[in-house]
This record gives sequence, C-alpha cells and structure tokens, in this order.
Amino acid sequence: MIVSTVQTPPRLFPKRALAFSAAILLLPAQGSASAQSPGEFYRGKTVKMVISTMAGGEYDLSARLIVRHIGKHLPGNPNFIAVNMPGAGGITAANHLFNVAEQDGTVIGMIGRNLSYQALVQQKGILFDPLKFHWLGSPDVSHRVCVAIDGVAVQKAADLFERELLVGGAGAGTAVSTTPVLLSKVLGMKFRLVEGYGSPNAILLAMERGELQGICVTLDALRGARPGWIETGKMKLLFNTEQTRLSDLQAPSIFEFAKTDEQRRILALYSSSVELGRPIVAPPRVPDERVRALRQAFEDAMADPALRDEAEKQGFAINVVRGHELAQRVADLMATPKEFVARLEALTR
Repeated sequence: MIVSTVQTPPRLFPKRALAFSAAILLLPAQGSASAQSPGEFYRGKTVKMVISTMAGGEYDLSARLIVRHIGKHLPGNPNFIAVNMPGAGGITAANHLFNVAEQDGTVIGMIGRNLSYQALVQQKGILFDPLKFHWLGSPDVSHRVCVAIDGVAVQKAADLFERELLVGGAGAGTAVSTTPVLLSKVLGMKFRLVEGYGSPNAILLAMERGELQGICVTLDALRGARPGWIETGKMKLLFNTEQTRLSDLQAPSIFEFAKTDEQRRILALYSSSVELGRPIVAPPRVPDERVRALRQAFEDAMADPALRDEAEKQGFAINVVRGHELAQRVADLMATPKEFVARLEALTR
C-alpha cells in the first residue's frame, strides 16, 4: 500500500530494476494461485475450448458437445465456451495453445489427429512439441476404412489382389488420397486413384453416378454422409486400417494382409494418427493438479448420461481414449526411427 503511493522519479530505477521489483511484488500472488486447489482456482472462471477447425464439422460438433457438459464435472464448476481457430490444417490452433494461450488451465483445445505425425516429419510452420502437451483424452476413435459400392468386381479385401478398384481422391496429402496410394505400393493392392473430387462427399456422389467404385475415409464420415449404407449392403466394407479389426463389422484389419515386419511397421506408423481420435490437450505449463482435474472431468463428462443421450441423438459414437493412453501413443509415434518415417513419406508422396 505505502509502496504504491511513493512517487519515485523514473530515472532512479533502470528498466531491469523495475522488472525485478515487479517480479518480487508478484511472487506472493503467484504462490497463492499455485497453492489453490482446482476447485478454488476454477470457481467463477471461464474456460475456453479452442477448436482447430471451422464450425459445423465433426471436430466442432464433438468439441461443443463436450463443452456443454464438462463444466459440471470440473471442481469449481467453471463456465466453458468454444472458440473456433481454423487455419493451416489445424497448425494455427496447436501453435496458439503451445505458445500463446494462458498456461494456467483456463484454455484447452481439440486439435487435429494428424498434427503429431506432422510434427514428427517436421512439417513447415509447426511450432510445438507434441510430447510437451498435456493430453486430456479423446471422445472417440474415427476408424479409417476402405469401401466399395455394391455390384462392382471388388466386394472383399482379397479381391484387391486380383481386380482393380477405381477410387476417388480429395487432394494430395489427404488421407482419402494417400491411403489407396500407400496400400498399392506396400501391399500390392490394385487401387486406381482418380483425383480432382475435392471432398469425400463429392466422391460419394460420383460413386452413386457410377463414375467411381470406392473410397477410403473415416467410418464416422461415411456413416454420417450415407447412414445405413454399410448395414444394408449398399457399400461393402473391405477393411479398416488399424491393427485390430472392428468387432461390430464383418471385415478384416489391413494388418492381416501384411507379410513382413517392415510392412507392419509402415502400416502402424500410418494408422497412428487415426488412433488419436479427436484429441483434447492442455498447454505444456498447466500445473499437474489442474491437468489431473481436467482429465477426470473429461472422463466423467463422457460417462454422463445426459451427454451420452445427446450424442446418440446427434449420431456420435462414444469410444473414449483416456489422457494417459493418448500420451503413450504420442510418445510411441515420436520415437519412430527416422528411416521408417522417410520410407512412409516416400510411399505416400
């Protein structure tokens, strides 16, 4: 109080001394904040959920579903709001969370599943280290599948070694395009890719017109765009790209066709991003106790009957990946030997 009223001429205090004095004055407040329990800290606060995509897509809708329910499960019951931050394929939001956002637990974000892999290959513009994020959890794993429309020559995965499947591409670098390219080169499957369709929905329309025969895309996107087509047989699910087959669908995993350790390691590296689902992270310097509280609040929200009822009405599947599991998957990914990364990059180019 007395100090704040002292009018000392600025020339007596160099900038370095002023900065040091300010730091000393802030120490008690900072110590007090760090000593607060999560409930004390979050009471009366607003927490931002940064979403790395534009409004309306599967990431946005999923994140907003969580925002509507997670606050009542976090100690202190803070208000949650959603903030869209699209740009550079999700890199803008991840860079913001890592370098700019508040590091106290009042900002978290849902980032792209592919960003850790992009950091591994040192894609231009990435200014974050996936190993330093706090991984809070994912509401679902969006399985990647390849399908063929009913009536064409390819109706099961084994057919692809004997017959050609004409599939659509959504642009270089997209999984819709890179998946058939990779599987053709690694396993010898007879995919023929036709680029220029721009989006999965445009490819599905072309399949209905008879221009194309198949597509490789996430199962959620496929079911959302054409509900019931797999269940009724209008589309034949050939395989999923993760290491284990999907228990509710009569189709193999692509790993069942791998014959060498190199093939399996390349396929595992490629599928690793899908297995991250739609991950939610906290910035790297959030205190551990708040990270634990955020992880538990996420898990409790995902088990909340009100959230699950809303998810069912919106057609969202719930298949939770816990925060520590995400962190381990990211650690495994980032430990991939450079020669396998280079090999995959060459195969998908």
